[in-house]
Amino acid sequence: MEYKRLICDKDRENHIAIVTMNRPNSANSFDFLLMEEIDYVFRDDLEQDDNIRAIVLTGAGKYFSAGVDLSMFADKTAQVEKEEMDKGVASSRVGEQTEEVPWGKGTVVGAVAFMQTMRKPIIAAVNGPAAGMGVSFALACDIRIASDKAKFAMMFVKRGLAPDTAGSFTLPRVVGFAKAKELLLTGETIDAAEAYRIGMVSKVVPHDELMAAARELACKIGALPPMAVALNKLALHKSMAQTDIIAQMMVEIECQDKLMATEDFKEAATAFMEKRPPVFKGR
Repeated sequence: MEYKRLICDKDRENHIAIVTMNRPNSANSFDFLLMEEIDYVFRDDLEQDDNIRAIVLTGAGKYFSAGVDLSMFADKTAQVEKEEMDKGVASSRVGEQTEEVPWGKGTVVGAVAFMQTMRKPIIAAVNGPAAGMGVSFALACDIRIASDKAKFAMMFVKRGLAPDTAGSFTLPRVVGFAKAKELLLTGETIDAAEAYRIGMVSKVVPHDELMAAARELACKIGALPPMAVALNKLALHKSMAQTDIIAQMMVEIECQDKLMATEDFKEAATAFMEKRPPVFKGR
C-alpha cells in the first residue's frame, strides 16, 4: 500500500519502525483513509515483517491526534475518494467477521483490536495534544512516553458522545476505575505531568528529546528475543481477564515451554555462561 495519511520508516538495523500519523493540518485527526491505513500498517505490513520487533507511533506537527475528523460527517464525499467508498472504507463500524475478513479490518476499531494481539510492542510517543479517539489510540499502545507539551482529553461527554475505540476498556485498566470515571464523566484536559502522576504515561521528557527517548526504548526492545517479547505481552493481556491464579500459571507454563525450545533461549543461556552479550535471531 502507498500511504497517503501516514509515514512508515523502518530501521532494519535496529529492528524498529516509526509510524507517524501525517495529517498535521488537521491535527492528525482520523478520516476514513487514515483509519484504513493505520490498520493496514500494523496488521498487514509491520506484523508480517520479521525484521521489525518494536514500533513507535507518533504524530506529525504539533498534535498527536485530535481524534475523529468530525468534518467527515458533514460531507463524507469531500473527505473520501470514490475508490475508497467503493471498497467500503467509508465506515467506522465493525463489519461481520469472516475467515477472509478479520473483525473490523480496515477500520480504526479493527486496528485497536489487533494492536492488543499483535506480537510487536507499540510505543506511543505523544508529541502534543491527544483528544477523544487520539487518547483511546494512545491507550491501546503497550507503552506511552509523553512530551512535556502533551495534553490528554477524553472529551467525549462534552461532544454528547460515549467513548470509542475501546477507551472505556483501556482507560480504567491503565489509570484505575475511579480516575477513569473522573476523566470520562468530566471530559477535562490533563497535562503531561498529571498523566504521569496517574500512570497514563511511563515517562515525560522535554519535547525535543521525545523521539530520541522513544527510539531508545524501541531499540532496547528490538535487541531482545522477539518470541519472548511477544509471549510476555500475550501473558500480560491474558492475565487481565483471568481470575484464577492457577489458570494464569498454566498460561505461563505454555509460554515457557515454547520459549525453551527456541534458539534464542539457548543463545541467552550460552551467552550468560560465556559472559558475553547475546545475539538474538528470532528463532
